[in-house]
Parts: sequence; structure tokens; C-alpha cells
Amino acid sequence: MTKPLKIRKIGTSLGLVLPKELLAELGVGEGDKLYPVRTPDGVELTPYDPEFAEVLEDNRDYMRRHRNAMRELAKR
Repeated sequence: MTKPLKIRKIGTSLGLVLPKELLAELGVGEGDKLYPVRTPDGVELTPYDPEFAEVLEDNRDYMRRHRNAMRELAKR
């Protein structure tokens, strides 16, 4: 996508209107959330909450390390 996005006044705020093609590529629609993430190249918009992804990975790591305890808990 090489087309620039124009910042517009929306009520008393400023915002961007994203083209349908970009929304489809991101897999989002009205009411969905996008998260701004700082990267070395600038800011990236993503539909995935990076904080939630980090917590999820921490939990997966915990469950791998405590596999036997997880099996015991699953029996109950």
C-alpha cells in the first residue's frame, strides 16, 4: 500500500480513514481494535494486542515447565 493516509478532523479529535482494502488485509472491520506498536522502522498497526500475546506466551512457557502438574489439575 503506497497511498498516503490523510489525517482528518473527526468531531473534536483527529483521525485516519482507512481504505476498505487495508481493512480487509488487516482482517478488521467496524468496532474492531487496532494496536499501535513502536518498531525500529516507525509505528505498526496490528489487530493483535502485543501485551496479551506476551502474557499468553508466558503462560504457555509455564505450562510446558509444569506439564505434570497441569495433567493432574486436568483430571479434576
